[in-house]
Amino acid sequence: MTMRDRYTSPVPDGTWDVPASGAARFTWEYEDGRDRLLALYQKGKDKQWDAQKRIDWDLPVDVNNVAGFPEEFNPLVGSDVWDRMPQEARDEFGRHQGAWLFSQFLHGEQGALTVSARIVESVPDLDSKFYAATQVMDEARHVELYKKFVDEKLGMYYPINQDLAKLLEESLTDGRWDLPYLGMQVLIEGLALASFGLYRDMSTNPLVKQLLAYVMQDEARHVAFGRLALKDYYAELTEKERAEREEFVVEGCYLMRDRFKGKEIFETLGMPVKECMAYVDNGPVYQLYQSLLFSRIVPCVRDIGLWGDKVQKAYADMGVLDAAKGDLVQLMKQDEQIAEDIDRAKHEQELAERRAEVQAAIAEGAAEEEGAVALEGAAE
Repeated sequence: MTMRDRYTSPVPDGTWDVPASGAARFTWEYEDGRDRLLALYQKGKDKQWDAQKRIDWDLPVDVNNVAGFPEEFNPLVGSDVWDRMPQEARDEFGRHQGAWLFSQFLHGEQGALTVSARIVESVPDLDSKFYAATQVMDEARHVELYKKFVDEKLGMYYPINQDLAKLLEESLTDGRWDLPYLGMQVLIEGLALASFGLYRDMSTNPLVKQLLAYVMQDEARHVAFGRLALKDYYAELTEKERAEREEFVVEGCYLMRDRFKGKEIFETLGMPVKECMAYVDNGPVYQLYQSLLFSRIVPCVRDIGLWGDKVQKAYADMGVLDAAKGDLVQLMKQDEQIAEDIDRAKHEQELAERRAEVQAAIAEGAAEEEGAVALEGAAE
């Protein structure tokens, strides 16, 4: 079976070519840059890790319930569609839901890889080029990690969601250097960070919790990078220029909101799409999910200064305006701490296992010695 055979629906041959516009910008200003960005660059270097070695890949995954969620967190629970489904069909839905979700995570990380490389090329200041270069390595690792997870644990891929593809395309084809920042670092990465956090915190599967925690440790820096790099620049924009960015934010947020509704799953499984989508749109699970998804984007958009009436109206329409009160810095500190706590727990477990091995070896040696003494006594 080839890789393409593992997709739930055909994907085009060859590559998806997005013509990028805008200049590749060089700078001959090699003096010290902004302290906050250089500190973030240093942290980016210090926090590099190996996805092959840091993740416990031997941990099992239930393909019918990848995250190990209780049934009430399924977006269709309580609907007539769900009530009519036998257990076999529900298991198949769970398998497709997991494959679809982690496929979108994978495609989003490849988008982040390409866009962060574009930022290195297009951003005018050297300190931003430095940090974006560390992000390129981070995103390559995330693509490697999610590809391995989907390939080895789930065995099935979904094509890229079209809302995500559209925002990626718009982020790359606009010639203004800040648009890749805004599209990727603020919108796509912000939404991904919130989604990863939701699954990390609610998952009962140790492997899923582990890989999401480690990815989020990196993503927290990426969102901080976009926030720091854009805040100063947007303070100097004209009203017209700011309005153009706010229009981009509004469109991008609606695309990101629709990205996680799962329409492709219903289509692939031949389910009644309109009935399923109507229930998802109005059901309590998706309403909660949506409010949590924007917990990282809304305070970041506010903080970088794109907080005009149109943006606030859009967030009020989505029911996420209150997310502006969130403390983004504190959330990102928590993300880093959770990954460090998992590392500490793994280290303590390894030490305990080594101590047990040593104690077992000592006990075995003592037993052998006692046996030898007993034999000598018997011989005498």
